[in-house]
Amino acid sequence: MTSVQSIASVRAEAERLGTVPYLLTGSGDGRPHAIAVSVTWQDGTLSVGAGRRSLANIAARPLLSVMWPAPDTASYGLFVDGSGDVQGAKVVITPTRAVLHRAGAPSAAGTSSCGSDCIPLFG
Repeated sequence: MTSVQSIASVRAEAERLGTVPYLLTGSGDGRPHAIAVSVTWQDGTLSVGAGRRSLANIAARPLLSVMWPAPDTASYGLFVDGSGDVQGAKVVITPTRAVLHRAGAPSAAGTSSCGSDCIPLFG
């Protein structure tokens, strides 16, 4: 389970970004589905409201991502991967990984294994 401290660091980064997050789910035929969401934070989880298609996707395939886009090309965006649990019209997400990401070479040699400029927060 993700620690409360890990979620606090993710929340701080999300609030610093100030951008609208997107919930990313996978459809039955493998196509991605994205919707803008509002996030509620609680202990080691976050929750979002979702529509019919997103809820069906998560019920069938609970792995998902929430992405806060970078406000400009010099800034990092935030990606949180996790598992979703449908509860009515909401999804409670248990994060498994979080990373700050921006396009381009890593800012310091050898600091990123993804080929871009990434800063893992946990996972």
